[in-house]
Amino acid sequence: MVVMAKCTKKAENIGKNSIEKALGNDYNNSYTVLKGQNLECRGKEMEEEIQEFMSYLENVKKTSENTRLSYQRDLHKLQRFLGQQAVLDIQAVTMTNLNSYILYLEKEHFAASTISRNIAAIKSFYHFLWRKGSVKDDISEQLKAPKVQRQAPEVLTREEMERLLCQPNEKTPKGMRDKAMLELLYATGIRVSEVIALKVADVNLMLGYIVCRDTNKERFIPINQSAAESLNNYLKQARDIIVGDNTIDNLFVNCSGRKLSRQGIWKMMKGYAKRAEIDTEITPHTIRHSFAFHLMGNGADIHAVQEMMGHSDVSSTQVYAHMLNSKIYQEYKKAHPRF
Repeated sequence: MVVMAKCTKKAENIGKNSIEKALGNDYNNSYTVLKGQNLECRGKEMEEEIQEFMSYLENVKKTSENTRLSYQRDLHKLQRFLGQQAVLDIQAVTMTNLNSYILYLEKEHFAASTISRNIAAIKSFYHFLWRKGSVKDDISEQLKAPKVQRQAPEVLTREEMERLLCQPNEKTPKGMRDKAMLELLYATGIRVSEVIALKVADVNLMLGYIVCRDTNKERFIPINQSAAESLNNYLKQARDIIVGDNTIDNLFVNCSGRKLSRQGIWKMMKGYAKRAEIDTEITPHTIRHSFAFHLMGNGADIHAVQEMMGHSDVSSTQVYAHMLNSKIYQEYKKAHPRF
C-alpha cells in the first residue's frame, strides 16, 4: 500500500493542478493500485458518518431522493478510494487525499459535470461533519470545481419521437406497459426517477393529470389523450398480469412484478431506439429534453414548462429557448435567398 502522507504539506500549499506533479511516482503508483483493485475497501466509521449525513439530507434538508442517491454513490466512491490508502478514520483525511481523489476522477475521464457533482457532495458532507463536530476543520472548502461547459441537450425530432412511440407490441402485457411508459414520459417530461416512484393513485385519468411527489413538494402535470389511452389500456389489461401475486402500488413494475430500475428503463429504450433506427444516443432524459424543446417550439410559455419540468431555476429551462433560437437561425441561413 502506498503511503502519501510525506507529501501532505507540500501538496496542500500548491494548487490542485500541481498535486500530481508534487506526488510524482507516489501518485502514479497509488493510482495503479486503486485502479487494479477497483476501489473495494470501505471504512466502517466513515460509513456510519455517510448514513447519518443521508438521514440529515432526508429529514432536515428535505433533499430530493435523486440528489440523495447521487451523493451517496459519490461518497461511497470516495470512501473506497480512501480505504485503498488505509485512511479509514474521517479525521485522518487530508486535503492531499481529497485532491488525489479528484485527480483520480480526471484520469478516469469522468465528465466535468460528474466531477463537479462529486465535489458538491464532498463539500456538503464535510460541512455537515464540521457543524456537528466530527472534524475540526472543513478541508473541503479548498476544493475547486472544474469549469463545466454547458452543452445543448440531445433531443429527438418529432418524426423520431413518433417512430419510437410506435415500437412496443401492444398485444403483450410488456408491450402495453412500455407503450404507456414512453407515452407518459413524452407527455409529461418527468424524470426517470419520478417514473419509477409513481404510484397507481398518482394517476387521474378522468381529469387527465398525474401527481409527481418529491420530499417537500408535488407537481400536477397534465397528460394528453394518447398517454391517457395507453395508461388506461395498461392498467385495465396488463398491470395485474405483470404484478401477479406481488403486493406493490408502483404504477410501473418490471416483468417480475417488482419495482423498476433505472437500468431496466434505459435498456428498454435503447432496444426500441435501435428498432426505430434512431441514431441519436438515447436515454430517458432524451425524452425529457424532447418534451420541453417541442413544447417551446410550439409556443409554450417558459414558466409553464419550468413548472412542469420541476426546475427550481428558470435558467435550467432557458437552455431550450437558446436551442430553439439557434435552430431557427440555422434554418434562416439555409432558406433565406439573400443571406
